[in-house]
Amino acid sequence: MQEDAAPPRHTALHDWHVAQGARMVEFAGWEMPLNYGSQLAEHAAVRHAAGLFDVSHMRPLEVRGPEARTLLRYALANDVAKLDAWPGKALYSTLLRADGGIMDDLIVYHRGGGAYRMVLNAAGAEADAAHLQALADAHDWRVTLCKRPDLGILAVQGPQARTIAAMVLDLPALSGLAVFYALEQDGFFVGRTGYTGEDGVEVVCANALLPDLADRLVAAGARPAGLAARDSLRLEAGLDLYGQDMTAADSPDTSNLAWTVDLRTPRDFLGRAALLARRAAGEGARLVGLALREGIPRHGCVVEDAGGRPCGVVTSGLFSPSLQCGIALARLDAAMAPGTVCAVVVRGARRPAQVVKPPFWRHGAATFSFPEEQEA
Repeated sequence: MQEDAAPPRHTALHDWHVAQGARMVEFAGWEMPLNYGSQLAEHAAVRHAAGLFDVSHMRPLEVRGPEARTLLRYALANDVAKLDAWPGKALYSTLLRADGGIMDDLIVYHRGGGAYRMVLNAAGAEADAAHLQALADAHDWRVTLCKRPDLGILAVQGPQARTIAAMVLDLPALSGLAVFYALEQDGFFVGRTGYTGEDGVEVVCANALLPDLADRLVAAGARPAGLAARDSLRLEAGLDLYGQDMTAADSPDTSNLAWTVDLRTPRDFLGRAALLARRAAGEGARLVGLALREGIPRHGCVVEDAGGRPCGVVTSGLFSPSLQCGIALARLDAAMAPGTVCAVVVRGARRPAQVVKPPFWRHGAATFSFPEEQEA
């Protein structure tokens, strides 16, 4: 007899979301808000003012001990040695398997004194922590890994996000905080990071503080926003989603993430040899952006070249509220230069698509134009 699936987990803001009128859905084992009535209004709030996201399904993991740095330098494709001189600085990295495939992507903060805080994706958090512990054990490194179920995370994103967060948290230093740095004060850990392509912060704090903090941020002008707006915002910004745009079968090189791999020194890290071998073999498949005047591309749609031959598949796709057209990330069998015309099969119909170098939207404007608009 098959066991029933475990019920979805709730963040500390579950009741708050319900009271705000959220439509709740299951995501990565958690029950999360899809929207609060209008995905389009939530998307627009982040692009033009400020939106508030509960991202407490993302899991903080504390890594500390005499050889925490050694573990992370081996486990991560990017090099945490870059953080040595700047406690509070953050680094984005992929976590690779021995074969060079992406196990996960994450952010790691240097907290000083041999201590680091990692923020892991919801679906892979348990496996990531177990993987890191296994590496530490195998090398007999003196490292302590501490999961933090007592902590939650709120993201405030948009042009007004830092102003609102600084006022609510009484943190005037936020006005001068550089991107990918964090401040800690009065139990709040505030990093200038996010997943929307806009400016903003992510606030880590005790679960018990979240409802009041959410109320104060909303009162100050941040609009509650759900998973649907988060997805359209991140895709416009050309940001990968693990499990769709990158998987364990894909390397950073084929996922627009080669920049997360630091090969400047002889540092050995898990997956390095395999990644270099993949490069030498000349991996062909690449993740590209696609823009469609007509039709809305969806995950799994087939991509065809100009001759009608299948050449790839859409990994993420939707209607872009900012651009008012269909956009997608797609993994193609061979590289296509930006501006190349191909087609996406949408509901049985071939829809012309233009190859675009992500992101699609940056600094308040589109990063591409369709050919006739270029001529105009």
